[in-house]
Amino acid sequence: MTTLTKPRPGLHEDPTRPLALLLRDVTKTYDGAHKTLDHVSLQVPRGSFLAIMGPSGSGKSTLLHCAAGLDSPDSGEIRIGGTDIAHLSETQRTRSRRSRIGFVFQAYNLLPSLTVEENITLPLRLAGTDADKQWLRSLVDRIGLGDLLHRRPGGLSGGQQQRAAIARSLAARPEVVFADEPTGALDSGTAAEVLDLLRDLVDELGQTVVMVTHDPNAAARAHATAVVADGRIDQYFDRPTADELARRLTHLRGARA
Repeated sequence: MTTLTKPRPGLHEDPTRPLALLLRDVTKTYDGAHKTLDHVSLQVPRGSFLAIMGPSGSGKSTLLHCAAGLDSPDSGEIRIGGTDIAHLSETQRTRSRRSRIGFVFQAYNLLPSLTVEENITLPLRLAGTDADKQWLRSLVDRIGLGDLLHRRPGGLSGGQQQRAAIARSLAARPEVVFADEPTGALDSGTAAEVLDLLRDLVDELGQTVVMVTHDPNAAARAHATAVVADGRIDQYFDRPTADELARRLTHLRGARA
């Protein structure tokens, strides 16, 4: 296990693995005074799985929102697949999210009036893009939804709903999937299955996943974990154990008490 107090220039840089996501010197201030992100820099190579953890109020959710184009930073650079999205207009960011970014949320965010199939293909319809039927069929079969496509979300278990949300996030073959507490509403057994699925999508399909979580056990399933504190990357862990992450979070919470 390797730990770094600050991501050094070139961290993860590998000419054979281009970056899916780059943040350079990103800042975000709310209410004119409270700096939620304080010169954050981070590199995520394509085909990797990064977890982001931190105490409540540390800035991890703001980091995800800015990285995913849901919010814009005050300064700095954010590149998705080589395109700087940091200072696009809202309309341009919306277009970029639809074509380059997938989302998985704790509450699934499936539309109850649509079938599973309609939910999965909704981002494509919103973007005015034709569905790749062969890709979608292989995707739903891999995720285990092949027999559930005509059901509505209300007829699915929590784990099945999250699987549908994951399939939806991948429908447009995005550069990066951002997962915000994807196992927060699931029991431990179902959560483990969802994490296994995310890891398999990275390892087998080469998908890039960035996941915010409060759970050290979930973060330990990723390739690496960035721990955020007071709006900065406090420490970077390469393949940490859940115990190592839990100890670091306990230390940070104690320091803020």
